Amino acid sequence: MIVSLSVTVVFAILSAVLIRGRRVSLPTAAVLWLSGFTLASTGMADPVNNFLAAVTRIVSGH
Repeated sequence: MIVSLSVTVVFAILSAVLIRGRRVSLPTAAVLWLSGFTLASTGMADPVNNFLAAVTRIVSGH
């Protein structure tokens, strides 16, 4: 849960930076943000979580 919350926060910050930098419009960012929550409620949630856990282990050196 901690990893997925951290990734959620990172994506929120990234979306905010892209909106502020006029790289993406607000409706597009909202669709991207909501698609992440939609993906989390599908069968793809476990593979995505496993991938993120593996990347976290690699980055942290464990």
